[in-house]
Amino acid sequence: MLNPAEADSAIAAHLTQFPVELLSLPACAGRVLRQDVHAERDAPPFDRVAMDGIAIAIAAFRGGRREFRVVAMQAAGHPPVSLDSPADCIEVMTGASLPVGCDTVIPVERIHVVAGIATIEAAHVPDTWMHVHRRAADARAGDRLLASGTRLGGPELAIAASAGQPMLRVSRQPRIAVVSTGDELVEPGVPVLDHQVRRSNSYGLAAALRLAGYPPTTDLHLPDQRPLLVERLSVAIASHDVLVLSGGVSAGRHDHVPEVLGEIGVRCVFHQVSQRPGRPLWFGVNDRGVMVFALPGNPVSVLVCLARYVIPALSAAAGAGASPWRTVALASAFEFRAPLTCFLPALLEYDSDGRTLAAPRPTGGSGDFISLAGTDGFVELPQGPATHPAGLVVPFYGW
Repeated sequence: MLNPAEADSAIAAHLTQFPVELLSLPACAGRVLRQDVHAERDAPPFDRVAMDGIAIAIAAFRGGRREFRVVAMQAAGHPPVSLDSPADCIEVMTGASLPVGCDTVIPVERIHVVAGIATIEAAHVPDTWMHVHRRAADARAGDRLLASGTRLGGPELAIAASAGQPMLRVSRQPRIAVVSTGDELVEPGVPVLDHQVRRSNSYGLAAALRLAGYPPTTDLHLPDQRPLLVERLSVAIASHDVLVLSGGVSAGRHDHVPEVLGEIGVRCVFHQVSQRPGRPLWFGVNDRGVMVFALPGNPVSVLVCLARYVIPALSAAAGAGASPWRTVALASAFEFRAPLTCFLPALLEYDSDGRTLAAPRPTGGSGDFISLAGTDGFVELPQGPATHPAGLVVPFYGW
């Protein structure tokens, strides 16, 4: 049986990167960049005025002059005007080019203008290039601004636009089928019998995938009937890049999923990981590189395995370079008696020094998904049995 780190390695060894597509800039939000983006020109491309006020030559001020005649106005988006006399100044607007011959800006709050004469208040002492965003201070033409593997959010798309990129090469969204199996499952809103349960895993899976940037394209509910499973999963695997199943993966008489997946050409990479919850996790691939994650049916196991293995695998296949987890410290000691890795639901909080702490919120078992409400995710505790002390630094995965 693999441990979680070995399961990570096994998944990584069988990933196929998703194809690349060229999209217009607005359509790239949330996608993973598959090209480098370089600066089109210097940033800023000119000495840029950073505050409304007047622009002067600092030498005149240092020579004792505090009064300047306003001779022109420099607005943003207009070619720079020139300062012809050190006794003059030019009214400037934020974002404008610094007028030729000027090397500092006096904010409007620091001057008084009467009859076209601007007087610098007595307490203000300007310096060279004050309130001027110098040309190329942020980047030079040709500098790499964004690296391939970057997930594109608001700042990144603004950077791409500033580099003059109307379109970007990004990872194509994977075609994901979410499949829940089980005769006992009944949709919300439909009458339910005493011996039945609501179909909830698929809604949790779909929501978590969507929030991670990988919205599923198909939602299937299949009964525990082997011929039908073979038929429907054969169709699904032919038209998707990833299958995420829940249920039917353990060792019961009606747990047909592993055998059915083998029958339709999916090779098992591993089955079972030494962890709790989610020990029966199954992962395999077919000859086309379609990834199949068969998750245990218990709701806590489903959400934990999705966050711990499926979403990181999707990010890796999309070319993303960011780590799917961060480290936090346990807020209190937690005892775990099984010889397994423990995935412990937690609520994030902060100590007086601003350090992120994970307060344990154990469930009543892998079926007790109601206890997950209000939690932020889970921590991964080293293999037990052990009493894990408060302050232990551990990986944290958000839902």
